[in-house]
Amino acid sequence: MESMQKETRVFPPSEAFAADAVAKADKYERAQADRLSYWADEARAALSWDKDFAEVLDWSEAPFAKWFVGGELNAAYNAVDRHVEAGNGERAAIHFEGEPGDSRTFTYAELKDEVSRAANAFESLGVTKGDRVAIYMPMIPETIVTMLACARIGAIHSVVFGGFSSDALRSRVDDAEAKLVVTADGSYRRGKPSPLKPNVDAALSAPGHTVENVVVVKRNGEDVEFTAERPDGAKELWWHDLVDGQSAEHAYVAHDSEHPLFILYTSGTTGKPKGILHTTGGYLTQTAVTHRDTFDLKPETDVYWCTADVGWITGHSYITYGPLVNGSTQVIYEGTPDSPHKGRLWEIVQKYGVTQFYTAPTLIRTCMKWGREIPDEYDLSTLRVLGTVGEAINPEAWMWFREVIGANNGPGKPPKEDPAPIVDTWWQTETGAHMISPLPGVTHTKPGSAQAAVPGIDIGIVDELGEPLGVGEAGLLVVKEPWPSMLRGIYNNSERYKETYWSRFGDVYFAGDGARTDEDGDIWLMGRVDDVMNVSGHRLSTTEIESALVSHEAVAEAAVVGAKDATTGEAVVAFVILRGDAEDATGLEQELRNHVGQEIGPIAKPRNVLVVPELPKTRSGKIMRRLLKDVAEGREAGDASTLADPTVMQQIAEDMRAKHGA
Repeated sequence: MESMQKETRVFPPSEAFAADAVAKADKYERAQADRLSYWADEARAALSWDKDFAEVLDWSEAPFAKWFVGGELNAAYNAVDRHVEAGNGERAAIHFEGEPGDSRTFTYAELKDEVSRAANAFESLGVTKGDRVAIYMPMIPETIVTMLACARIGAIHSVVFGGFSSDALRSRVDDAEAKLVVTADGSYRRGKPSPLKPNVDAALSAPGHTVENVVVVKRNGEDVEFTAERPDGAKELWWHDLVDGQSAEHAYVAHDSEHPLFILYTSGTTGKPKGILHTTGGYLTQTAVTHRDTFDLKPETDVYWCTADVGWITGHSYITYGPLVNGSTQVIYEGTPDSPHKGRLWEIVQKYGVTQFYTAPTLIRTCMKWGREIPDEYDLSTLRVLGTVGEAINPEAWMWFREVIGANNGPGKPPKEDPAPIVDTWWQTETGAHMISPLPGVTHTKPGSAQAAVPGIDIGIVDELGEPLGVGEAGLLVVKEPWPSMLRGIYNNSERYKETYWSRFGDVYFAGDGARTDEDGDIWLMGRVDDVMNVSGHRLSTTEIESALVSHEAVAEAAVVGAKDATTGEAVVAFVILRGDAEDATGLEQELRNHVGQEIGPIAKPRNVLVVPELPKTRSGKIMRRLLKDVAEGREAGDASTLADPTVMQQIAEDMRAKHGA
């Protein structure tokens, strides 16, 4: 790839923040001096072990790692019981905010009791250590309770995102051979009830599955077909009938450090799902340590909020496990950011006094599009650390996040002199936890850069042959040494695991992403290598072109794809959403083409720019560039059933044909 993006803005941490920061610069020195000793110390400090480990890392059967060998612990005990035993039982663990405005708060003592009841309930259904449990739930407290109850027993949970279809659910149930499904009657989405139970019925309608029981949480009162015994033999039970009467006492069992904790299937509904397997000790260590250090967590006073869904790895690592292991108080929100109004996020921040806010660049750009006058109406002065996750963030979106959200000191008040620092985090479902991120009290942050490897992580950027690249040279991102929270394989498919992640360079993990380092040694992510365009022999990153477009004052969000071109091989085609205060789009196409030429170079100028009202996104916020590529090359768009709004693609295709004849 060729990189042409430059960034000179740098923001050091304030003296006050640095002085009081949880993580100091010496963490890098300790990790550099002895990486394995560093992780051993962190594991013992972050977690409560029933049995200490004898060996930090066994890499003798690479690429299959064993971390903290011989150690025993229980994830649920670490997440709830030990905080109660330490005298923090009355600390709020979860503030739940429902989309309709209902709310519930669970203290750590209450959460411990509920997890114990659920564990007793699941055991009464015959669920034992090693069994798989499929969880198809909305963002409600019972979802987290279910995950922790499984961990307490030693059952392996498989959370399936509530936006997935019945076919996607069935494929995951079958691959994991799930014994139990936990679901809800439904949820709320954009002010309307959204059913879930009918999808479970459809998923299990064909014979041949392994499910013995279906447990249903009553959330939104949807009418559901509920029978005492299903035709397929699976029994159905209401959560309140099964769980509420159980004992609040449950004797946990310590599990081996390498005992499987969960399977999480990569997104998508076609082909055989790929079940990423994570185990207990290493995963809990790295999620707890990075959650604490990346967000400068002070659990006695902070209120943390990650806007992800637990159906994705971010919700596992930075909602269910990392924050609770660290004894955090956190917010979880059921609904969408624009229900019942576009200030909903900031209303929640103000209501609970949120101190750390962790979200996706897609959501930030959406808020840019709506305009800063919305967050300006709310008091966001409690925010002291901001985080981004899911994709590389455009520098201008980063700056908007800093200036509009991070500097907000309340309506009518001057902005903060020292805005909340931004931690731009890179990691994957497969890595389990943060791999590249600033430390907010140490790092001089730079808009758009994930900055540096987390202490104890060894990152490299190499060429196609695996040779290290120099400053400014864009190449392939690899992880050179095993790390605690790494995946332990693909469930029931070790050969696919080796082929997918370890075959390209033999002894290092290939992440599938492109990256470069700048003159300061900071790392810049350039997106998936399969999102690279070859324009007249130049391999260009879609991420950099999208960043250039968003840097224009009229643009809130952009998606770029490569389309076949008879002259250049591939041509750049851009789809942009304008900011709420932008003028009419007439004449803007040429202006944006020229703007990209100035920011990056003439070679990167889009052949076409199309202003659209919305981009095709899944409910998790992922832009489906594959569908945009179909339209850009004049084909009918492929399957749009996983989109939050399937009608978006029809409108884009009509606009493209009308304007460019594609």
